[in-house]
Amino acid sequence: MDTPICSVCIANYNGMEVIDDCLRSVLAQAGSIQIEILVHDDASGDGSVAHIRDNYPQVRLIVSESNVGFCVANNRMAAEAKGGYLLLLNNDAALYPDALQTLLLEANRADRPVILGLPQYDAGSGELVDIGSLFDPFLNPVPNLNPNRNEVGMVIGACLWVSRELWNELGGFPEWFDSIGEDLYLCCRGRLAGYAVRVLAVSGYRHWQGKSFGGNRVVENRLATTFRRRILSERNKCFVMVLTYPAPLLQLIFPIHLVLLLVEGFVLSLRKKEWRVFRDIYWACPQSLWRERKNLFRLRCQIQAGRAISWRTFIDPFTWFPHKLRLLLRYGIPEMR
Repeated sequence: MDTPICSVCIANYNGMEVIDDCLRSVLAQAGSIQIEILVHDDASGDGSVAHIRDNYPQVRLIVSESNVGFCVANNRMAAEAKGGYLLLLNNDAALYPDALQTLLLEANRADRPVILGLPQYDAGSGELVDIGSLFDPFLNPVPNLNPNRNEVGMVIGACLWVSRELWNELGGFPEWFDSIGEDLYLCCRGRLAGYAVRVLAVSGYRHWQGKSFGGNRVVENRLATTFRRRILSERNKCFVMVLTYPAPLLQLIFPIHLVLLLVEGFVLSLRKKEWRVFRDIYWACPQSLWRERKNLFRLRCQIQAGRAISWRTFIDPFTWFPHKLRLLLRYGIPEMR
């Protein structure tokens, strides 16, 4: 087989309900782009491995003996990939037929490596979810719905295109993140190093939001989430702030963020009459920061030493109204399972 132009990397865990739609969408791509498909199975127990082997012989399957998480899974696939470009694709996402063609055209047009994404549509309703994300001051992703704004803060990791050269330069995902927030990290680190993060307003992909970890979506006009998602999300968001915020921002915003986080956890615990909300989600954040302090210090020094933009440029994709407050006013206190 000729050297592929793009390696499509799909992390799978118990994805029998969605993996066919995902793989078929990749195989049905328009154009004559030479691709390879890698699937990392994260110790699924639902027969995913046998199903992929029997029905998709063209897939390069990496089978993990233990559940290692999204970051390790993608790092393993990137290390095995042969393509000049990587497309990280969730197993619960399905590409529009012209997705790869659109991404490759934009990558070839760019004068230097760039992180790219496509509009995300809800797989159930077909509604537009975002065209990439902006940030509030505390790194909560704010959906961008403006088709004329293509330079964003973050490309959602459910469908993220990056050259293998840039991936290697940025060092992939920190494996101690486990899962969730790795896209936030990669995009913030890439922007700090002077690389654009861009979402195109054409083509797109369908995504069953929250299928992997539960939650992260509105159900019957209420925001629903899970303990595990919130634990990982709040923790890893703190990690990314510590690692990527330039010193003036970190010194100003991070202490406020920690105080507000603990207050939020205390109020939610009282409201729900569940102490574990505070203990397992919110108090766990400063504990994790202390536990990972050596990794955070070492990696922050490395990232900040390679910073190519000012802190003012770094905050270009920021909006200043707290996104959590906006969601609270609109949907009320989230359901947590």
